[in-house]
Amino acid sequence: MWRDPEVREALAAWEFGQVSRLVRQRGSLRQDDMAQLTGLSQAFLSMIESGARRLTSIDKIIQFLAGLGTPADLVSLPLPRSEVRSTRESLPEPLTDELDPSLPWTANRMVTALNDAAGGVSVERREFLGVTGFALTEYVRHWGSAEAEPFMRDGAGGRISDSLLGNLQGTTDELRIMDASAGSGSLTEMGEAHLGLLRRIVKQASYSEATGRALAAIVADTATQTGWFAFDSGQHSTARKYFLGALRAAKASGDARLGAGALSYLAIHGYSTGAPQDAVEAARGAREQVKGLGTPFLEAMLLTRQARGHAKLGERDATLTALGKAAELCAQGRSEHDPRWLYWINEGEIHGQAGSCHLDLGDSRRAADSLVQAHGALNPTDLRTRGLVLSRAASAQIRGGDAEAGAATAHAAIDLAEQLDSARLTEHVHDVVGELTMFSDAPYARDLLERAATLAG
Repeated sequence: MWRDPEVREALAAWEFGQVSRLVRQRGSLRQDDMAQLTGLSQAFLSMIESGARRLTSIDKIIQFLAGLGTPADLVSLPLPRSEVRSTRESLPEPLTDELDPSLPWTANRMVTALNDAAGGVSVERREFLGVTGFALTEYVRHWGSAEAEPFMRDGAGGRISDSLLGNLQGTTDELRIMDASAGSGSLTEMGEAHLGLLRRIVKQASYSEATGRALAAIVADTATQTGWFAFDSGQHSTARKYFLGALRAAKASGDARLGAGALSYLAIHGYSTGAPQDAVEAARGAREQVKGLGTPFLEAMLLTRQARGHAKLGERDATLTALGKAAELCAQGRSEHDPRWLYWINEGEIHGQAGSCHLDLGDSRRAADSLVQAHGALNPTDLRTRGLVLSRAASAQIRGGDAEAGAATAHAAIDLAEQLDSARLTEHVHDVVGELTMFSDAPYARDLLERAATLAG
């Protein structure tokens, strides 16, 4: 990140609001994370990034730069030596890093990336910027252009049968269905266990190139799904590593649709963790690689992810354009070339994403209308998505001036949250509750606050 020309230019110009914004985007951080790193308040950082305030105190500037671990040779200030090192000391050369996306996309590097994700090493916040690795745009670019080596193994291990491949894929499919109806809960561990078996098969079994591609496809699907379980459980850093590992496995499989799937989840990760530009770049990169494949549902899904990124950035025209294209593609109907793991995309999903975009853009009334339409069109068995849609609809109603209706909708969201094990849904519910605290004297708000406290317990 500290080699990035934009970051260096912003530092040289003392444009600390731009530095803060770039560091967040490159490191997939939220403003809350930046506050923890620097010791400055989230509200103050927000004002710096928006240009409403400037960082002028030398003490505060040093605190800000030292908190981010800025290499001392990039700034002409006396940063505390205990906090920083020089660029040469602190940054490994990219070509020595096994996870560098510019190096050949080999099977060994795919396994390294998945092992790194499964390691589950807890890191200090101050080290987070270092372990996130390379900018997402680099991964997207190299995924689209790199050549993957033939994926085969002629060793002492037994040969993989079509029956085994079918059973391995079947396990991944079952985990996906469990997640939609019950939440991630303990599924992260189950996904990791299944992925561990797949990694051992990759390293020990014998398989032809055709079988190897099929095996890599299952690895990519499983890694993406396991990353999603981790994300829904609040393990954002681990999730991102799984998605990047899935991208490498998708390259080995030769199926661009699987890579697009991994990028779609990286887009969700981006707009959910304060890096909406990453969401836009990931979705755009995925769309570029699947265009011409005749996959209208896949392209529609990617467009909704891109729209969410635009909405978070406040780009209204780009948001509405992407949503309009997504609706047109969805109306074409599912193609035989659309991946079967995308079974959940439908009109309700498009309405739900549109409602979320309108909410981010500040159009509460339009958001509420879209989210109500979404709830009526969603798959009844997809309980978590229904819960998320209801929680967002409640926020839209509250912001639109109908707090009592919002409380009633939030009760329906809690009904679903109580049935599911999803940290993400629970967090959304508590966001709604936070919006109702100003009405805490009203009976309808008190009832909801009590239920939310029970849910938290």
